[in-house]
Amino acid sequence: MAQKALLVVLLVAAVAVVVPVLDSPRTDTPPPHPGPTEAAPGLEQRLASYATDVVADAHYRPPGRTERETLAEGVALYLDGEHERAARRLAEVGFGVRTVRDTPRDGDGAGRRYAEIADRTDEIRRGWGRVYVDLDTAPRYSVQVPHPVADAYTDRLGAGVLRGAPGGILVIAGAHRRAGEGNAADVAHRPDTVFHAVAAELVDRGFPGIQVHGYADSSVPGRDVVVSTGAGDRALPQAHTLAGALAGDGFEVCRAWEEKCPLEGRNNTQGKLAAAEGVPFLHIEVSRAVRGDTARSARAAAAMATAVREWGARTGN
Repeated sequence: MAQKALLVVLLVAAVAVVVPVLDSPRTDTPPPHPGPTEAAPGLEQRLASYATDVVADAHYRPPGRTERETLAEGVALYLDGEHERAARRLAEVGFGVRTVRDTPRDGDGAGRRYAEIADRTDEIRRGWGRVYVDLDTAPRYSVQVPHPVADAYTDRLGAGVLRGAPGGILVIAGAHRRAGEGNAADVAHRPDTVFHAVAAELVDRGFPGIQVHGYADSSVPGRDVVVSTGAGDRALPQAHTLAGALAGDGFEVCRAWEEKCPLEGRNNTQGKLAAAEGVPFLHIEVSRAVRGDTARSARAAAAMATAVREWGARTGN
């Protein structure tokens, strides 16, 4: 009997060891939703509200192939300046376009304008996500936020990159990564999602991408950020720039091209596609301690924006 009891204890302990440490939920209070064309409360607050009010409660209905293609085509038409055709195409799947204006920043006048491509109302909870397009600078890169709730505050980082590096297109998921059956809603590891369809359209256009994730502090002890180029190496110059900017600001960085790091994102679906097409891609993991601290999170986002701006300089835009 004593042997059986000991065996049970050992099995429980073994299970406890292999269960991953989960990220803890965000604790901030979401701001009120703005109207369709209101400037307040700003891009960062708007995305925070979306994550806490919409994404956290969204069910996930996997989109069919036609729905994915229709949405990607609508985004493509919008990027090509065919806004009326884009609106009609997006309406076929219940999406619409509105213009939102960010709060002013230093030297930014009235604040930058963004097209928000999203479900027509927040009551639609399919979990397909949103796309934000900078309207004041020609598009040249994407910033991707695949887990805005499971990786708490990554929406804040995505907004910081978009605001700090003009010419961005932000793609953000619309449901918790565990909202669907199996891993259906884990958009970073599925090709059959709206998130991936839009990312694939941007890769087809040669737009480099930076994808932002988060981890529980105990998952990578002693490190604040893991910087990786994912499955490829075309973004290695920007990875060096980012790691240097972070280290110079006091962050502890794991550089995946120099050492073995956890969470390198080698199997990330969007990263694998970018590598196959020879398009630069950065996979960034940020600790919970950094993401949960407003000031440190802003500094990390500023470092990412510094690296991303090199893509614009390289292309001459």
